[in-house]
Amino acid sequence: MYKAPCSRLSGFVGASVKRKLVQNVPRCNQTARSLIQLHRRDPSNWLTYQHLNFLRRQYVTKNRSELHQRAIPKQTPVVTAVDERDDGVERQVESIPTINPSASNGVPQAEDAISEAQSQISQVKPSAGDEDTQKQSVSPVAENPNEPPHIQVETKEQREARLDRQWKQLKVDVADLPDIYFRLAKMKLTALVTTTAAAGFAMAPVPFDPIMFFVSSLGTGLASCAANSINQYFEVPFDSNMNRTKNRPLVRGQISPLHAVSFALACGVPGVALLTLAVNPLTGFLGAFNIFLYTCCYTPLKRLSITNTWVGALVGAIPPVMGWTAATGCLEPGALLLGGFLYSWQFPHFNALSWNLREDYSRGGYRMMSVTHPNMCKRVALRHSLGLIGLSALAPVLGVTTWTFPVISLPINIYISYLAFRFYQKGDRSSARNLFFCSLWHLPMLLLLALTCKKFGRNQEDSALPPAS
Repeated sequence: MYKAPCSRLSGFVGASVKRKLVQNVPRCNQTARSLIQLHRRDPSNWLTYQHLNFLRRQYVTKNRSELHQRAIPKQTPVVTAVDERDDGVERQVESIPTINPSASNGVPQAEDAISEAQSQISQVKPSAGDEDTQKQSVSPVAENPNEPPHIQVETKEQREARLDRQWKQLKVDVADLPDIYFRLAKMKLTALVTTTAAAGFAMAPVPFDPIMFFVSSLGTGLASCAANSINQYFEVPFDSNMNRTKNRPLVRGQISPLHAVSFALACGVPGVALLTLAVNPLTGFLGAFNIFLYTCCYTPLKRLSITNTWVGALVGAIPPVMGWTAATGCLEPGALLLGGFLYSWQFPHFNALSWNLREDYSRGGYRMMSVTHPNMCKRVALRHSLGLIGLSALAPVLGVTTWTFPVISLPINIYISYLAFRFYQKGDRSSARNLFFCSLWHLPMLLLLALTCKKFGRNQEDSALPPAS
């Protein structure tokens, strides 16, 4: 009953399979012929990934966002008898002819074979230039058959050069550490920062407290050491390109970067803690903010924009403000005036310094006004030199000094302005050098004159009066 439909269904299936087989016979014959031809052409390598399309698609696969590539094994070099650079000249190969011991006249046959080989070699003997070319083209396998071709023998000089390029353990002498720390902290710059902070403390209109003065100066110095150390840590690749900074400890490898960062933390954490806990929180905040401003803002801006000069001037203006707040505990106009003195003074000082170091800054990749905007560099130096005269006249108005200060400070302010004007007109190395050396003695002289003309506060005047009888 069900036999007829099942037979009909099996017939349909068989007919369809037969039709597909008939259609694929020519393609199978063609594939078989191609494989046979490949086998006849190169029997040793007749089946490869490149010959089969479906395997070629799998040669480079991507699985779960990962790339997997199957590399072709490197073929061993084959020494051929014909040089690739000159197909017409065979290589000179010394060969010993085989001697058949069964032959009766063996000695004459050997002599004939040797003479025949020498005659063939003399016929194809290359010239002197070809011999040099052939000597250079001989593979290492022919020179040393016992050595694998992929192994390169390392000479003693190459090994020493490779070891010099690797990281080595640094051996630091304890006797050299004070000098290394001295240069890592930029002790001269730290001394200038501490001096300006001390001047701000002494200019405050409050009674002088020697213990607080010492504690605030010590905390400011430690914060400056930390900021300078981190600055050198960030600028090692760039300092190595400059003659002015190529002898710094990190550039020369006298200490490790971890050692430098540890020294910075050992100075910065106690310094900020001392200013916050022993002095007042405002001074501690200014110290921490100045470290951040110098290391995270000024240092990267040196390679990005010329605004780094203004940010650096702001960094230099904060220490006298810290000294004032350490003495008074508050931020007053007198503190901002002392900060303004340092802010304006830094432009003639640094612009004159960077003018003679333009090649160094350009080599190090720093974007300074003297490199990218030389005319602006001279204008800004002149403008802020004249600004020192106006700030000196503003000091008695704010009650920081007496009216004597603008008068006695006018000659030194006029002189630095005159040198800045000459630097603006000429723009040569001599005028820049004169302005720079004048700025070195101008700042301490200006602060000393301000201290001598200091206007005492009401509490100081009351304490200076003799007690009533």
